[in-house]
Order: sequence, then structure tokens, then C-alpha cells
Amino acid sequence: MTGDAQPPSVVIVGAGQGGYETAASLREHGYRGRVTLISAEDALPYERPPLSKACLKGDGAAPGDEQLWLRPPTYYARQSIDLVGGTVTAVDPAARTVRLRDGTAYDYGHLVLATGARPRPLDVPGAALRGVHTLRTARDAAALRASLAAAQYAVVVGAGFLGLECAAAARESGRAVTVVEALDRPLARAVSARTAEHFTRLHRGEGTRLLFGQQVVALRGDWHGKVTAVELADGRRLPADLVVIGVGVTPRTELAAAAGLPVGDGVTVDARLLTGDPHISAIGDCAAFPQVRSGKRLRLESVQNAVGHARLVAKRLTGASRAHYQELPWFWSDQFATTVQIAGHDDGHDTEMVLGDDPDAFSVLLFRGEGLRAVESVNRPGDHMAARRLLDGGGRLKPGEAAAPGFTLKGHLARLRDGPAPARRGVS
Repeated sequence: MTGDAQPPSVVIVGAGQGGYETAASLREHGYRGRVTLISAEDALPYERPPLSKACLKGDGAAPGDEQLWLRPPTYYARQSIDLVGGTVTAVDPAARTVRLRDGTAYDYGHLVLATGARPRPLDVPGAALRGVHTLRTARDAAALRASLAAAQYAVVVGAGFLGLECAAAARESGRAVTVVEALDRPLARAVSARTAEHFTRLHRGEGTRLLFGQQVVALRGDWHGKVTAVELADGRRLPADLVVIGVGVTPRTELAAAAGLPVGDGVTVDARLLTGDPHISAIGDCAAFPQVRSGKRLRLESVQNAVGHARLVAKRLTGASRAHYQELPWFWSDQFATTVQIAGHDDGHDTEMVLGDDPDAFSVLLFRGEGLRAVESVNRPGDHMAARRLLDGGGRLKPGEAAAPGFTLKGHLARLRDGPAPARRGVS
């Protein structure tokens, strides 16, 4: 315990994974003050990863179903967490209040901004046609699922993780699917060339058409305002009665900026996730924080990051810890029968090494200099777990060690744990 006084009330703006986790963690750590969780969505806090996977295919819970709720309604009442629906339009740091669109104001002792991000729009003619979708919320997923049920030709713009997950779900639902990507390969900003090549082969093998290095210049529609085609810069028109835009997100920083807080690519926070105001924190997708390992400012879009941020803030506010945020980033994605898991953050590597001979099950080790930065594991969950433990311990692995015959991450971990084998004594 640090001895710091707990704030009398905490207001959390945003009821996604990070916002919910902050409220829950405050209670878990014994916080007794008032907790107000404000959601702009007319829904209980819910899981978002299934929205681009099972929810679209129709073989899992539908968007909005209670199976996706993080907690039932009784939980919030039992924990004295005030779950409020409404859109926050202003933060007044001097008065320590937030104000909703309907005029309601809430005082705070500490404010947590968990405002998330919004899909980046595709700035071309026709982007507002019916049948054109982005995906962020359960409402988005419900609309996309309904359109998918009636579609024959789906075009996904953007070959990032979200785009490829949607493409896989559409293809598994029997639709003709084309993915259009401006860069020369999928997941170009997220994974190594080897892993990207695997996903190219995977999607093409499942019958998806992948077009790289192509720019979308317009979406065309019929007299009823319904999308019918995607037009490319080279003049081709791709038939489409469903278009998914997956070209990235923009952090929601407007409230912070209007309140005079520093923002850039996200709300700027220090290593304890505090903004420039000691009474305001920012977490999750909207927060740009200094990564302890690299020293660089980072903004991550993942459930693991949101949960880790939330728990650290809850510990700080309850006096349980004043630690800096230094959790190892990790991430996963399911597409068709393939799972890719990523441990660490590749902020630039100069050496790639592959473990495994199976083209459908391997791990890519990414080094910079003599240091391991990240590990991408395709259908190798054991490697992923070992990589997380290894990287959490400082990533003590050099390229020369990984190149040794028979090398495994699990074996390397065991050697680090047990120390060098004792020298064998000679027998006289």
C-alpha cells in the first residue's frame, strides 16, 4: 500500500473491455467510493472479439446476445457500479465534472477515459451506400450479419486482421469474397513477411480472391442507393452487394483534446497511465503510453492491453500499487482453422528465424540485434506460451542460440530456469 488517499468517486467514460475492467477491478481491490460507468451504447458491456468471427458466421451468439455480456445486470447492482447510458460531450477538469448530451453532469474524484477508437472511413464516392459496413460495435456486427445473409458478392477493403477475419467469415458462409489491399501483402504493418505469406496462401486456398497494391477509387450503387460494385484505380469494377471497410481506426481523443489534455495518436499518458492532469487517466485503445521495453510511445488495440491498463489504474487508485505499465503485449486472431498468436511488439527487426517444418504450423522469431523482440506463432500454442514467458523475462535468446539444431522455446526456457549443466567430473 502506498498510503495515497482514494478518490471519493471514479467516473469511467466508455464501457468497452477497458472501462468494464476498471470498474470491476476497483471493487476487487476494495474501492469503496462511488463508481460510475458511462456507456454510449444501449447495451451491457460485452465481448468484442467474437463480433468479427463466430457472430458473423452465425454459428455462435448473435451480436447483442447475453452470451456475450461480460457480466449479467445483477453484477453491477451487487457491486454498486452505476451503469449509465449516454454520450459524454464535455469534461471540465477544473470543476472535475463530465457532462452528458442530455445535460446530466457527474462529479468525479478521478476520471478514466476509456473512449476507444472509431473505424477510419474510406474517403471515396459511394462510401455511404447501403450495404457498406464498418465493424466496431455489436450494432455494427448485427447489421453486417444481416447483410451477409442476403449477399452473394462480398468485397473487403483492407487486409488487416479485422478485414481478414470478416473475409474468412464471409467465405465460410459461402459468399464469393474479394479482398482489396493497397499494400503489397496482407497484415503488412502487423506481422512478418513469412506469416503474411501464410495468410495469403490460406485465404487463396479457401477460395478468396486477394488483390494487392490496388486502390479503391469509388463504390457504385443502383437507383435504390444499394452498393453494386467496387471500382479500382485501374478501372476494374468488382461486383459487390456487400462491402466491408477495414482500413484501420482512429482513437477517440476529442474529449481529452477539448479538455486541454495532450493528445497525438491517442491520449498522451505517462507510464502510470496518467494524463497531464493528475485526476484523469486514459486506458486501452485511446491511450498512447510509453512502452518500458522500447522507450517508444505506443498505442495498442487489443483486449489484453485494455485489461492490463484497467487493472493497473485500479491498483493505483486503491493504493495497491504505483507500478509503471510494463505488461508484455500479446494478441491472437482466428481465421478459418488457423490461429495466429503474437507475443511481444515488433517495433523493427533485422533477423527472422522460423521454428517448425510444417507450412501450416510454425513460429517466427523476430530479433533486433542480439535481442528477441516478438514471436509469431501459427497453430503452435505451446510456442506462444513459451514465448510469452521468455519475453516477460527479458527475452534472453540470441539468434545463434535459436539456430542450434533441435532448438525449442520450451527447452530454452528450461535451460534458463535450471542454469547451465554442471561440468562432468573426470574419473581417475
